[in-house]
Amino acid sequence: MRCFLVPALALLTFHTSFADSPASEPIVLFNGESLEGWRGRSGLWSVVDGAIVGTTTDSDPIKGNTFLIYNGELPTNFELTAQFLIEGGNSGIQYRSKVVDEKGFVLSGYQADIDVALKFAGINYEEKGRGILALRGERTTIAEDGKKTKEVFGDAAKLGEVIKGGQWNEFRVVANGNRLQHFINGTMTSEVIDGEPAKAATQGVVGLQLHAGPAMVVKYKDLKIREIKP
Repeated sequence: MRCFLVPALALLTFHTSFADSPASEPIVLFNGESLEGWRGRSGLWSVVDGAIVGTTTDSDPIKGNTFLIYNGELPTNFELTAQFLIEGGNSGIQYRSKVVDEKGFVLSGYQADIDVALKFAGINYEEKGRGILALRGERTTIAEDGKKTKEVFGDAAKLGEVIKGGQWNEFRVVANGNRLQHFINGTMTSEVIDGEPAKAATQGVVGLQLHAGPAMVVKYKDLKIREIKP
């Protein structure tokens, strides 16, 4: 077993998807061996057997959500894919996000949510922002004034059945213009059309979440991003 600790400052099924748009060759975000190119809180993140592992404990709990943040440049419109496995708690993949606390590695922005209870997995949650934008099975259109119009395209419980508990699953995020689509194991779980210019994000960082609360372990591998071309 190989394990590398990160230093504190280490550098479809239901709806037509923008994933069908022309895309470039993928950018590999994680090399499978070290946390080169990422930064996060010391002692919480490591690489074990080819996967990024985030761990919290009951004996030394974290007081707020914290993130492992990717340092490299990212395209504006993209398809992001990652394999994840969660053992307790709540996590998520941040994208088009901004750093609000560099010392604590805290992010604000869109989140492709993941949780072991499968209550929130697949939803779109805006961390430190507008909260839940679309639940699993929802398509939300946000107007310029912030008013939300929701459409149900699938049953949340039924969609949750595609997620394999205690196993590796694939999360895919398609962000093209103001349309944000989440997929787990090839099935779309939520969609947001964000037309609120004062709050909608068109670019930003990618990060992986460790959630405050009970002890948890989350693992990520095969993180890649493809630019979606016009």
